[in-house]
Amino acid sequence: MHSGSCLCGEVKYRLDAPIKSVTHCHCSMCRKAHGAAFGSYGNVRRQDFHFTQGQDSVAEYHSSPGVTRTFCKHCGSTLQWFSELPHPDWLSVALGTLDTPLGTIPQKHIFSESKADWYAIADGLPQETRS
Repeated sequence: MHSGSCLCGEVKYRLDAPIKSVTHCHCSMCRKAHGAAFGSYGNVRRQDFHFTQGQDSVAEYHSSPGVTRTFCKHCGSTLQWFSELPHPDWLSVALGTLDTPLGTIPQKHIFSESKADWYAIADGLPQETRS
């Protein structure tokens, strides 16, 4: 379905199922991990994600209780994040690492109340805030 890689090409992966949805996360951790106004992620079941090269070059960072972020040890590219709760069977792939076209897919902004003050969300996509 999809394949992707890090900036230096050391780490490669494939997805064996379609990406279910896209979130553009505005929380401070995603902004810092991506060095951008938000992090864009595609959500896929863990069983459908497979490293095909360079898994020994993948580092993990536990950014908060139950949340793990992965990145390439060589170039620093953000690869994915996943959580033990509330959806332990899913992970989120950093969309900027895709090497294949995504196509049209449902998208939304999350944690929009935490957005960078210098960025205006003006694309018309749904926005979710913490409840």
